[in-house]
Amino acid sequence: MEDRRTPLARARGLGSARDGLHHWWVQRLTAVALIPLVAWFAVSLVMLSGADHMAVRAWIGSPVVMVLLILTIVIGLHHGQLGMQVVIEDYVHGDGWKLALIVAIRFIAFFFGLAAVVAILRIGFGG
Repeated sequence: MEDRRTPLARARGLGSARDGLHHWWVQRLTAVALIPLVAWFAVSLVMLSGADHMAVRAWIGSPVVMVLLILTIVIGLHHGQLGMQVVIEDYVHGDGWKLALIVAIRFIAFFFGLAAVVAILRIGFGG
């Protein structure tokens, strides 16, 4: 089969959608970023086991913890949204359904991310 892409497109690794390589890289980078974040979160949960409500609120109120929690949630949701998009693109065959599902997945990820960030900030700032 003949490759009909321009030499520049072949060098950049761009397919017909023009952003496949970018999508692939972002998914890999978010996966790598999640490794230390999820490890930190798991260790933190173990260390907080048995802690009372006020201790957990104080822990969340730490600026470093708030930033790490928000990063974990936002990066995790973005990574999940990217993965679901790939599944939808590969296995949903109707263009209308494909577009609707991708938009829905993005909306859901944004909504849950926003809700989680607001909740963390409210707990952290004593609201």
